[in-house]
Amino acid sequence: MRKVPAWIGREARFAMLQHERNARRSQRRQGWGTAWFFVVPFLFFYVLFLVYPAIQVAYLSLTNADIAGQGNFIGLANYAELFHSQDFWASVWHTLYFILLTVVPNTAVGFLFALLVVRLRRLRLPVLAAFFLPYVLPVSVVTTAALWLLDANFGIINYLTGSTAAWFADPNWAMPGVAMVTIWWTVGFNMLLFMAGLQNISSEIYEAAALDGASALQRFLFITCPLVWPVTSLVLVLQLILQFKIFDQVYLLTLGGPYNSTSVVLFYMYRLAFQQNRGGYAATVAIALVVVIIVGSALQFRLLNVRRR
Repeated sequence: MRKVPAWIGREARFAMLQHERNARRSQRRQGWGTAWFFVVPFLFFYVLFLVYPAIQVAYLSLTNADIAGQGNFIGLANYAELFHSQDFWASVWHTLYFILLTVVPNTAVGFLFALLVVRLRRLRLPVLAAFFLPYVLPVSVVTTAALWLLDANFGIINYLTGSTAAWFADPNWAMPGVAMVTIWWTVGFNMLLFMAGLQNISSEIYEAAALDGASALQRFLFITCPLVWPVTSLVLVLQLILQFKIFDQVYLLTLGGPYNSTSVVLFYMYRLAFQQNRGGYAATVAIALVVVIIVGSALQFRLLNVRRR
């Protein structure tokens, strides 16, 4: 607040201070008006395309509606049926198995590739583009290439390794095959994040550690790993959320088979909604999946923060 000269009378001083207060209030109102001008369109579309559909799905889960949303209110009957459904719990187990095969391995492979690429003096951009190229391809292209590469009869992978594995026709190999394709498809994005984290580490830290006699392994364990841990925690959380929502690869590679060995939660929900015409029960599965993702992500984020501290 501007200091008022002492020689000004009390009434004039009060009038000047009041004028300044009114001017500041007017500026704040103008600022809020500008802010709301930019925020209101976002809030409108956010409520229209996210909040309102979420409320509708929550209500739909309490009905026996078909895929068109026509049905009667039945309360928590769908949730009781879901809790006792063996098919649902089997799909949950398949999803968790896929997460086990992808989240940590995908993060580790992305970190390893980033360590290798960031040390290249030449051809860094072509090598980075080669690793990142699958990530920008549509999933249909990736799965078509995977079906050819992993074909049991003339696939190049079996030819080079001398294996006879029927990757997507054997219940024991189907999920690992889907996981391997997923890692190949998405590892480029993880590698890009790790490269950004590694390049932010000052070379002076490594030079000081080398002068103190630290070996290459010690510099990696006590400098690189701790300083890149925030990126690692981010990648792990993103991978957990993404792999919980796996659907495309399963639909295009295995259709949930063989013998439902790759029927994950979203594919189970798809069958309920579009093949069995049980829209209300499918909405119940969607609500359960959202709750599991929120709880799992929160727990993982909490554990990763504890590890970082």
